[in-house]
Amino acid sequence: MTLHSILIQKLLSTKAHVGRQVATHHFKLYTYGFRNRMAIIDSDKTLICMRNALNFIGSLVRQKGRFMFVNTNWLFDEIIEEMTKKIGCYSPNATALWKMSGILTNSGNPKKFRSRHKKLCFGPTQPPDCLVVIDTERKSSVIMEADRLQVPIVALVDSSMPLEIYKRIAYPIPANDSVQFIYLFCNLITKTFLYEQKRLGSTEAVAVEEELPKAQPREGLDHVEEQMKIDDVLKKELLLVPYGSLAPLPDDIAETKNLLDKLVVLKFNGVLGTAMGFNGPKSAIKVFGDSTPLDLFVEQIEFLNGKYGCNVPLIILDSAETHDETLKAMGQYKKSRIDVHSLIQGQNLQLNPFQKPKEHDDLYTSDHGPLLLSLLTGGTLDVLLSKGKEFALVVGSDNVAAVIDPQILNYLIQNKIEFCLEVTPAAALESSSSTYSTPERCQLADISLNSSQSPMVKFKFSDTRSLWLNLTTIKRLVDTNTLKIETSSFSEVGSSDKQLLLQKTAVGSMIKFFDRVVGINVPYPRSLQLSSTSDLLLLQSDLYTSNKGLVVRNAARASPVNPSIDLGPEFEKINDFRSRFKSIPSIVELDSLTVRGDVWFGLGVALKGNVSIIAKPGVKMEIPDGAVLENQEINDPTDIK
Repeated sequence: MTLHSILIQKLLSTKAHVGRQVATHHFKLYTYGFRNRMAIIDSDKTLICMRNALNFIGSLVRQKGRFMFVNTNWLFDEIIEEMTKKIGCYSPNATALWKMSGILTNSGNPKKFRSRHKKLCFGPTQPPDCLVVIDTERKSSVIMEADRLQVPIVALVDSSMPLEIYKRIAYPIPANDSVQFIYLFCNLITKTFLYEQKRLGSTEAVAVEEELPKAQPREGLDHVEEQMKIDDVLKKELLLVPYGSLAPLPDDIAETKNLLDKLVVLKFNGVLGTAMGFNGPKSAIKVFGDSTPLDLFVEQIEFLNGKYGCNVPLIILDSAETHDETLKAMGQYKKSRIDVHSLIQGQNLQLNPFQKPKEHDDLYTSDHGPLLLSLLTGGTLDVLLSKGKEFALVVGSDNVAAVIDPQILNYLIQNKIEFCLEVTPAAALESSSSTYSTPERCQLADISLNSSQSPMVKFKFSDTRSLWLNLTTIKRLVDTNTLKIETSSFSEVGSSDKQLLLQKTAVGSMIKFFDRVVGINVPYPRSLQLSSTSDLLLLQSDLYTSNKGLVVRNAARASPVNPSIDLGPEFEKINDFRSRFKSIPSIVELDSLTVRGDVWFGLGVALKGNVSIIAKPGVKMEIPDGAVLENQEINDPTDIK
């Protein structure tokens, strides 16, 4: 029997699944069906929501947050009193607060209140950081007040909960409020408190050592402090795990299905191809026959859904300029076995009509920033969590060869990883990639986080622009107002390439908020950026093909690295690129290619070794059909052998 089955049986024994005869429309998300005209609450959804609520409570305990427990049912008094005594929140003078309402909005000043049982007590001088409501239906006034003060609410909800109350609860837990379930819920809160308090006590001594120097004069030190912040980020250590060391997928297809059902894929699609002379998003450029990068990605997810019977949704994050074109392209995916959503970065994702939208946050500067902003507003994150999604694979705009790898997902879930960065060895070091067969630690300064990084700066690894994020952790960071990507500190500090790349990506700023962070050293061919027509030549050549959405490298290629291709400005635009090649040359044996001037390629050309073709000004150079150029420097048509 699995742990999940044991937990479900425990919930069933508390009768948490028994609803009422009335099931409101907004509550149907949590219902399994009806029996004898009684709503049956889905125990899986109860378990997911309870886990999210306990994770949030635990995060506040680590930050020494203030809690307020509200209850008016006398059957639960003894249970709650025992819980508050164990977690250190019990106060005899505040006991009557469980049976009161109308005190939160008056919490700015200490005032005397008299409960319905004539007990005199004092209202809190500060509002709580979290309000836990046991019997939600009876304490709707407290929920209204907490919502007005923007205090997060954890509350039990049932099938008759009115929408006006339900939409104000940040962490609803669908369950029948039986005595058995209340005892179970309070017991879990107690264990969460005790665990986090013990963890907090063991880390406080370490935290003191990490504090920055104090009492420094402000004048003239702003630049120094900002430089220190960047240095701290660059020195952040990352454990790199070789992809070859990951455990294989389980033999049982059902287990792999359960893994993939916890995943949602987010694909950036906000980059236009105007730099390449293409009027539309880069994802619409044909790379393999008639297949575009977006076609490949959809085909890859469709294959996984069909093979394992899972449901991996795809959320495409467009810019305002690419959204209309994406909607047109999505028409061909209507018959596919994939749930696709096209959304605009920086706007509210209204998947949940009951969540109030938030304003735009200017702190996010990279393409990952608008993703998180869009994901966290409009209730999208809550909807994904309620559907059992635990991880998000965030894929950059330019990488054509990104892989949705269930083997990586399995590793992240088994090891409770919160943040994972996919990297590949730098091209110059790929030939010695065997040295990366065991896990090692490296600093962010060793990873090139930007594909346009200066070639003068040497890196050990290159970022593939694929991130794996734990959604529960993201939710906790947002609810505790912790997740702030402070890119303003990188705006005017020096001009080195390392600082510039940090200004252009939020990875360095994001990573510091996560506790369990790793990098996966994936195979080199998984990073194929489409940034120029030189990249397009590489993709459309015989070096790469596609199979079920995956980019496959030609096994005949002896060198582990891709050839270096540098096409001149005459090839910069896609139309010029296509007109100058009657057919794409064979480059399986090519090491480097440099082309400048008015050069035209015929049919069936093969390039091998190091080839340089430089046409003199005013001279049209045509490479004849079937020509084989190997280790040649061609400056004149007569040089072609």
